[in-house]
Amino acid sequence: MSAHGESNRTLIIALAANLGIAVSKFAAAAVTGSSAMLTEGVHSVVDSANQLLLMWGRRQARKPADARHPFGYGRELYFWSFVVAVLVFALGAGVSVYEGAVHILHPEEAVSPLIAYGVLAVAFLLEGGSTLAAFREFREAKGRLGWVEAIRRSKDPPGFIVLLENGAAMAGIAVAALGLALAQLTGSPFWDGAASIVIGLILGLTAFFLAVESKALLIGEAADPELVEGLRATASGRAGIVGVGHVLTVHSAPDQITALLSVDFEDALSAADVERIVAEVERDARARWPEVKRLFIRPEQGAVERHRAWLAGSVSRLPPAGGSS
Repeated sequence: MSAHGESNRTLIIALAANLGIAVSKFAAAAVTGSSAMLTEGVHSVVDSANQLLLMWGRRQARKPADARHPFGYGRELYFWSFVVAVLVFALGAGVSVYEGAVHILHPEEAVSPLIAYGVLAVAFLLEGGSTLAAFREFREAKGRLGWVEAIRRSKDPPGFIVLLENGAAMAGIAVAALGLALAQLTGSPFWDGAASIVIGLILGLTAFFLAVESKALLIGEAADPELVEGLRATASGRAGIVGVGHVLTVHSAPDQITALLSVDFEDALSAADVERIVAEVERDARARWPEVKRLFIRPEQGAVERHRAWLAGSVSRLPPAGGSS
């Protein structure tokens, strides 16, 4: 999956929608006394802060490399994406579950439920517009990949974070409306508190998934297999190269890849010939994949054999099918 473009358009749309929704939800919570409505307001505030953090992360990631950070600041985006996941869990899920529990233990009768329904309807429409924008952008970027695989392989967290957050928000709005309806039908405020807890669980699961994906990127994920094999083919097809061993890649940002190739050159080549071939491979690779910002080629005799031995060792370390790890 190719990296998403670094436009903040979707983030700005989501920010504007969430700010408007948060104000309306808090106003409705003050009038109705609804726990689920208050929870939804907190959720919208957290989402608004998240969009600001993601835009800040993108801005910082574009800073040029310097002496202290020779590989650039690209991973700032991945750091702030992980912070977003923590905020969703701590503030979104945590506050939702706490508020729901308090409302169940100390129930308060909700008033003016029609106001709450109206706000939820408006919120659902605004979230729907924001979600549609995120959906279209991510669908264009994912190509032929399935949705889950595309999210797992994406190197641009804002693309899937906004999509998942908005999906969780729409689910939360539906749960809040259901909780209010059940509280009205049964005359028991319990259902409003229960809805708040369910919203918290939805946010908790979303935050866990976001944290796992952001953590993997923060540690360092390899480029897509197609790009890795493309780099191997670009070098292997060059006259004077016997074979290519390891092709190691890592994303520093969605559009910043560092690659290292172990290459076995013909023994009869002069140092000048090796330098010329290396320059040609670097030129062709960067022309085809502009996101490969740094390409290091390491001469290594027997590189192919070493790579095969490494692969065989990796396979032998895997647990047997059906066995425990």
